[in-house]
Amino acid sequence: MRDLNAERVEDALGDMGASRAEVRAAHARWTRRAWSARAPKGRAALRTALGPPAYEGTRPIGSVTCRVARWALPSWPGLEFELLSGPGGEVWNQWFVRPGGDRALAFDDLVPWRCVVGDVGTSFPGASQREGAAPHHWAVDFVHEGTDYRALFVYGLFQRLDRLARPPY
Repeated sequence: MRDLNAERVEDALGDMGASRAEVRAAHARWTRRAWSARAPKGRAALRTALGPPAYEGTRPIGSVTCRVARWALPSWPGLEFELLSGPGGEVWNQWFVRPGGDRALAFDDLVPWRCVVGDVGTSFPGASQREGAAPHHWAVDFVHEGTDYRALFVYGLFQRLDRLARPPY
């Protein structure tokens, strides 16, 4: 998330008492483990890293029922990290969600790291999701008081709001 909100990442590291070197070392360990031939994959990888999920269940999506697992993380109060997996165990999606359902927000409530994709969709009628610029990135375009905006997300967690220029026609 550093690529979209470097200042917040630095503040969070300070709050956790972690140095840049510790973060780099943790990332290197995670990368080595995640890409090891013997490492668990998908849901098992998250379970290894995060422990047992706070919630497990199923959710119908169209004609398919997928498995849902959500983890409560102390750094993200009121949100949970959700993993959706298909009938064969393949990971379909992983992102932050609001476990009690999406929350309607006022425009001024769009604060980085405090809301998720579903909140923006619920709050601004006509909002449309877009693919993001990288894996696990999303964008939601919406209009507020006649101005076009694009909310940017990483793993479903709000990062930044950009004002969009209207075409000159």
